[in-house]
Amino acid sequence: MSCVQELRKLDPSSLPHVWRVADLAPANATIATGHSRLDAALPGSGWPTGCLIEILQQTPARHVWQLLLPALVDIMRRKAGPAVLVGSPLQPFGPSLSAQGLPAERLLCVDAEQPRLRLWAAEQALRCAQVAAVLAWLPAAKNEELRRLHLAAKQHQRLLFVFRRVQSRDEASPATLRLQVQGVDCIEIEVVKRRGPPLLEPLILPATSQRVRALLQARRASRTGVPAANEIAASGRSHVLDRTATVE
Repeated sequence: MSCVQELRKLDPSSLPHVWRVADLAPANATIATGHSRLDAALPGSGWPTGCLIEILQQTPARHVWQLLLPALVDIMRRKAGPAVLVGSPLQPFGPSLSAQGLPAERLLCVDAEQPRLRLWAAEQALRCAQVAAVLAWLPAAKNEELRRLHLAAKQHQRLLFVFRRVQSRDEASPATLRLQVQGVDCIEIEVVKRRGPPLLEPLILPATSQRVRALLQARRASRTGVPAANEIAASGRSHVLDRTATVE
């Protein structure tokens, strides 16, 4: 009997080390996202380390902290170095992040306008042994430039997030995981690319943390006669960055 015939007689379900098309691919090392629905949709049940994770957004920086904060808090508890932000479109609000477990002094912000300087800064940060994670906004990065970052993250086993515009969705990318993130009152996540079968429906996550939601509800309850939606609109501020809501 030939080897091919022998293989045909095997039951794939009895082979635990065989990756079947309908299954999520195994991941070498991951960090839990802090969102159970998202963890369930990702190979290894979390953000993969040692590779490029690409996040596509129409509005840069929207929902970034709510999406990534749990994992960043986790990894920075285990590593002494900073998280490096390259080309962030908005300045992080330190008191809010500190109140949610991420010390603001552990953030290193690199302000670089030119794309080539952002790429250089991101690659150097990935090669630094003290760095815990790298978040880089590179809307116009090319495939070969992203590949350099991907290889640097792989070589040094770094947690790397690269943010690009939605228009880049149809362009080639070496990213192991690609997500399109949108929404205002909630976070709508479309898994564009993962090592496994396609995810047909988007994931919906809350746009604020549980603590912030509880504080906002308490504030609204103490202010009778003003609808919550009108109160937020009248303030002219994002409730995510509301000093009273996040620091009290």
